[in-house]
This record gives sequence, C-alpha cells and structure tokens, in this order.
Amino acid sequence: MPRSRRNGNFIDKTSSIVANILLRIIPTTSGEKKAFTYYRDGMSAQSEGNYAEALQNYYEATRPEIDPYDRSYILYNIGLIHTSNGEHTKALEYYFRALERNPFLPQAFNNMAVICHYRGEQAILQGDSEIAEAWFDQAAEYWKQAIALTPGNYIEAHNWLKITRRFE
Repeated sequence: MPRSRRNGNFIDKTSSIVANILLRIIPTTSGEKKAFTYYRDGMSAQSEGNYAEALQNYYEATRPEIDPYDRSYILYNIGLIHTSNGEHTKALEYYFRALERNPFLPQAFNNMAVICHYRGEQAILQGDSEIAEAWFDQAAEYWKQAIALTPGNYIEAHNWLKITRRFE
C-alpha cells in the first residue's frame, strides 16, 4: 500500500487528499503523476525518519521524472538523506547532480559548504592544517554561492566568511 494511503494524522491525510485532487485536475502525464506520488511518499517517510523507505521512493521518483527542476529536488532530498547518514561523499554527488539541473538551489550549496567545513574541522583534528585550509576554502566558495542566491540568509556562514577573511 502506498504511503500516501497509510498516513495516520489529520494533516497528512488532508495533504494527501489535496494532492490527489490536484493530480486529477492538473494536466500531467502518467509518468509525472507516478513521479509525484513517489516523491510525496519519500518526503513523508523522510519526515518520519524512515530514510531507507524515503530513498527507495526517491529513487523510484527519478525514473519517470523528466523535468529538470522537479528532478533537482528529488536529487537534493537524496543528498539530504546521505548527509544525515554521514555518507558525505554520496551526499556531495547528489547535491552536484541537483545543481546541474537547477543551479538556483542555495540550500544545496549551503549543505555542500557544511560538509566541506566539517571535513576541514576533521583535518585539523588529524593535524593536517594544509588539507583543512583547502576544505575551508571550498566551503567558502559554496557559501558565497548560497549567499549570492539568497542575500540575507545564511548569516552564520556570512559571519564566518568575514571572520576568516574569505569574503570578498
């Protein structure tokens, strides 16, 4: 049974009903409808912490989804799950893939910067300041891109860039 039919709380049921009505009245192909259903089920599973189920739904959603913008959000969410699972290399791969399809995802740039910053901190703990600086420089580049897309957001990143003199 699809997750959209299993949701137990009122808000989830209401959202599912509205989504199903929209799917019926908005002209979409069967592939787009299928992709949306998998994406919605993936989001529901992800919000409940069921990452394996969410990934399965997101992977299924990528098959019929051809719209690059919609596909970018699917790939971004896959990256989020890999980040949550500590699989940073995989996460970066999916964020890159999302940005290839939609270069206006500041949250993907931010998440990539956070991963690079984390890796820089890990390099410091291992006593490798040269590698740490390279990771921090990469984090700075990603944060600059995120800030350029959404000025006023990512205040902490903006302050870090100023403090470390990486903001131009």
